[in-house]
Amino acid sequence: MTHDPRTSIRTSLRPRRTGLHLLPAVLAAAGLSACVATAPTSGGGSGGSITDALRSLGSSVQAAGASMPAVAANLPLGGSGSSAGEALSLVQLLMQSIDKIDEPKEIEIGRNLAAVLLGAKPALKDARTQRYVNELGRWLALHSSRPQLPWLFVVLDDPGVNAFAAPGGFVFVTKGLLDRTFSEAELAGVLAHEIVHVEKKHHLQALAKTARSGLATQLIGSQVRNNVGGVVATQLMNLGKNLYSKGLDRADEFEADALGVSLATRAGMDPFGLPTVLQTLSTVRPDDPAYLLALATHPPTSQRLASLQTAMGQQFDRYGAARQVPVRARVTQTSATPAAAQPAKK
Repeated sequence: MTHDPRTSIRTSLRPRRTGLHLLPAVLAAAGLSACVATAPTSGGGSGGSITDALRSLGSSVQAAGASMPAVAANLPLGGSGSSAGEALSLVQLLMQSIDKIDEPKEIEIGRNLAAVLLGAKPALKDARTQRYVNELGRWLALHSSRPQLPWLFVVLDDPGVNAFAAPGGFVFVTKGLLDRTFSEAELAGVLAHEIVHVEKKHHLQALAKTARSGLATQLIGSQVRNNVGGVVATQLMNLGKNLYSKGLDRADEFEADALGVSLATRAGMDPFGLPTVLQTLSTVRPDDPAYLLALATHPPTSQRLASLQTAMGQQFDRYGAARQVPVRARVTQTSATPAAAQPAKK
């Protein structure tokens, strides 16, 4: 008999808070297929802009070249001074309260950090899979506190198991994660976790913390002395590399776990998807190359499960799905092209 990791999670959780108003699971199936037509996109319009958005990010990487000197050329940081002055403006902006970074600036910063990620690993060339992940991700995002963001979900062609987010609504999952994720509930739990990072501006806070540490200013000084062009773009690239190799604060990860479970449940998904992923993660060998980065950039899995045990209690039990839908089955059911682009039936 196969052990269901959700069983031990359910039996060990203890109640802490109640009174959540959650969307019944039956509504998810009806809304999921329609959410692409109503969800915001990076270019406005319907889910047909998924490909256009990927092309746009890809163009940023190609135009920049290996060193990406022009990735942030259009970053609206104000002023028209030298590269050094613009870079210092970026650092000064981050050193202020993140509340002073308005939404357009946040989105542009996120777009350029997303280009950094795509510069490291290409997007998976599978339109059906990309569309499915966007449908699911945007359905979840509609239930967040920031549904108006230009949400874009990208599957990276990377065998490693990981997920990333960037400010402004950019979320990435690897092919390795999809290959090792059994149910739609598990994938929804991971995406909801990343959506909460964006929702709570965790990455902007981390960038601001780096800027305040003086590291960013030191990097700029070195670049100016060496007369390196594209200082703003290079600075963003260095900040992004530091952010994604180091990871976020533990408190941010615990918050994204707890609020991610609530978000997934509000969207009608099985709340035990993310705990199931964590249970699986807890059985992985620490030296497994597919999981090295994920394990290095997150708190110990045992601590994450213990934190969720406190946060979830028993209040989510009644929302657990009796039957789990495999991710592969959902991908197969998803059209590779948006409805508006399909030829009309005669």
